[in-house]
Amino acid sequence: MGHKPTDISKFFIAGINYKKTDAAIRGQFAISNEQYEKILTLAPAHHLHELFILSTCNRTEIYGFAEEPSQLINLLCSQTTGAATAFSEIAYIRKGLDAVEHLFEVSAGLDSQILGDYEIVGQIKTAVKFSRERGFIGAFTERLVNCVLQSSKSIKNQTALSGGTVSVSFAAIQYIKERMGQAAGKKILLIGVGKIGRNTCRNMVDYLDTRNITLINRTEERAAGLAEEMGLRHAPLEDMAKYIDESDIILVATNAEQPTLLRTHLEGRGDRLLIDLSIPCNIEKSAGELPGITLVNVDELSKLKDETLQKREAEVPKAKFIISEHMDEFLEWHDMRKYVPVLKAVKTKLKELHTCPIFSRLSGEPFPSTDLTDEQIQRVINGMATKMRQHNQGGCHYIEAINEYIATGAQWAAAPVTTGLN
Repeated sequence: MGHKPTDISKFFIAGINYKKTDAAIRGQFAISNEQYEKILTLAPAHHLHELFILSTCNRTEIYGFAEEPSQLINLLCSQTTGAATAFSEIAYIRKGLDAVEHLFEVSAGLDSQILGDYEIVGQIKTAVKFSRERGFIGAFTERLVNCVLQSSKSIKNQTALSGGTVSVSFAAIQYIKERMGQAAGKKILLIGVGKIGRNTCRNMVDYLDTRNITLINRTEERAAGLAEEMGLRHAPLEDMAKYIDESDIILVATNAEQPTLLRTHLEGRGDRLLIDLSIPCNIEKSAGELPGITLVNVDELSKLKDETLQKREAEVPKAKFIISEHMDEFLEWHDMRKYVPVLKAVKTKLKELHTCPIFSRLSGEPFPSTDLTDEQIQRVINGMATKMRQHNQGGCHYIEAINEYIATGAQWAAAPVTTGLN
């Protein structure tokens, strides 16, 4: 696109997430593919040329180069139901190294609602691919995302940050996956859409890859609202028995003083997986004694949660150390990018010098072949790049590189060549 910003201080991230906003507010700033497409179409008019948007159920973040973060926020909110002023009031903004580090931590799952949530990696890949295909990923962002993904992979392979389960609702999802395998073909009934029920519902959609879910709630309007938001079905409470008969998996997250799901609801109904997320328990305990019935309650799921959370938190320092290593690698690459113009200029001058008759007299050598000369020049450029990186200096190596080329002539021609900055 002709725009290659390299000033890291102009790199921003502006976003909202689960920490300060509820689902209703996040929903006002969620970005669909259609909205994403429109945003990228409008970006040049906002003087923005390198950016991508990460929008999940837990966060909406825009990353990119700008003079001010308000440019990114105004562009993002030009296509949301929520206003830019409202977004700015609740948003976190990072710039430069802080923005870079934030992306590393997000990709590692350190900033996730579920610590160590590795699903975010796929969401980042998808978001960047969408932007890249439309020409909004430059050299900086491409290299940054590659380093971020490498870091996340190292953390996944070298630590236990993503091992086990954490929240009770997420533990329920993992339990379903372990017991039932693929849930796409199973009919799921969720009774109760309070806080735990809503979280469980979102986790099922995100992690079970299914929308074959029916919601029932004492107040039907709440079930209808969540069903519309998530693209699910809902039913009135009086039809509960019908949906119990039809469902393979039943989750109960009600807040009743007496059991909502009774043994009599399940007698003679065949195999069922029952998960009770209520306190006190809202599935009659004796239901678990029926043939083919598997009943798990919140206490059993909490044991998994507590043990895993402690293990994951213990892995955080290891993850941050890995991030620091990959950040150093990225920043070293970025630091060298500022030398590319002078390295290219020196390379051009050396090629011009080779065609000059004076060079032949000074070196005492006949003109070598073109391929041989290219190898010599690349060696000199590689050596110059190394010295510039080690001493953080530029111009003083310009004359040195020319002198080195003249002095060495063609004597390095037979040596192996490694590719460097060119």
